[in-house]
Amino acid sequence: MKLVIAPDSFKGSLTAAAAAEAIRRGVARVSARIRTACVPLADGGEGTVEALVAGAGGRIRKARATGPLGAPVDARYGVIDRGRTGIVEMAAASGLPLVPPSKRDPLRATTYGTGELIRRAVADGCRDVIIGAGGSATVDGGVGMLQALGVRFLDAKGKPVGRGGRELERIVAIETGAIEAALWGIGFTIAADVTSPLCGPRGAALVYGPQKGADPETARRLDGGLRHFASVAKKSTGKDATKLAGAGAAGGLAAGAWAFLGAGIRPGVDLVIERTKLEAKLVDCDLVITGEGRTDGQTAFGKAPLGAARLAKKHGVPAVCLSGSLDGELDSLYAEGFTALYGICPGPMTTEEAMARAGELLERAAENVVRLFVSGRL
Repeated sequence: MKLVIAPDSFKGSLTAAAAAEAIRRGVARVSARIRTACVPLADGGEGTVEALVAGAGGRIRKARATGPLGAPVDARYGVIDRGRTGIVEMAAASGLPLVPPSKRDPLRATTYGTGELIRRAVADGCRDVIIGAGGSATVDGGVGMLQALGVRFLDAKGKPVGRGGRELERIVAIETGAIEAALWGIGFTIAADVTSPLCGPRGAALVYGPQKGADPETARRLDGGLRHFASVAKKSTGKDATKLAGAGAAGGLAAGAWAFLGAGIRPGVDLVIERTKLEAKLVDCDLVITGEGRTDGQTAFGKAPLGAARLAKKHGVPAVCLSGSLDGELDSLYAEGFTALYGICPGPMTTEEAMARAGELLERAAENVVRLFVSGRL
């Protein structure tokens, strides 16, 4: 029997690689004769660098960068394809976990550090850059990233605006000369974790702003700022980001990268699946086990377990998702390819306890699922 283990990270508890190893241990408790292939996944958010470097045979490099609120942070990026391709995970420099809950403020938070990581990758000789766009603390349309790369965003007095989402509404003109010189010939791809538009009721600010610290009034202000930024950007580039699916990824960073870097936007999980050669590993596979920290309505919008389940369905392989929690209406996920969805908590416990015990709980849940699966094949 052969199982493919392809989870996303359990955010705050386990990396995707650690989650895969916990599941593998659970499978081994059933039988040492079961073959397993571990393929840690990501969707553009946290863990994208790790997944792509592991799957494509690259290396990870460390760098100091500007954090979301301006303080320096220790970040990292990946290099694959013999140094040709750089992988920048925007969550590494501009991510929500870098900001304590009490200090989260998308009006101030900037993607400047993500731009600094891109500069480092290009200075290292990378000619293609994959930007993992997920897990952000920001709603600045990628303006901070672009400022770090040389774009000048000017206010009504012709002076550069500051950093953060609150500055979007002040932009009246954009100068791109410096970026065109510094990044000539560099190709960019956005690995997006959502398909959200830039603005409106399903956009970056109104849907994701609250989890980044925005109250309803602030979220509406940021939505207006993104719309204004898109209008000014259209005058500068001729591109209308309000019409682009996925432009809302990472607080609109995808929109800025598309408009000013010429970046293509791809579902992050599709890119990771392609680069890790997951599909080839499904040959002669009997079961796929995937997982994530929380399975809910957002899973259907391009999260990593969905990509694994869809691929399993294509090959006629059952797919089980093990999750830290299950929430909301999940029936639509069965039609997408999930055979079963299981929560890993065996009984009532606090979130803190569940996160602290995630490896143990995941291992035991995997064992139980595989025991049931094996019994059905006897």
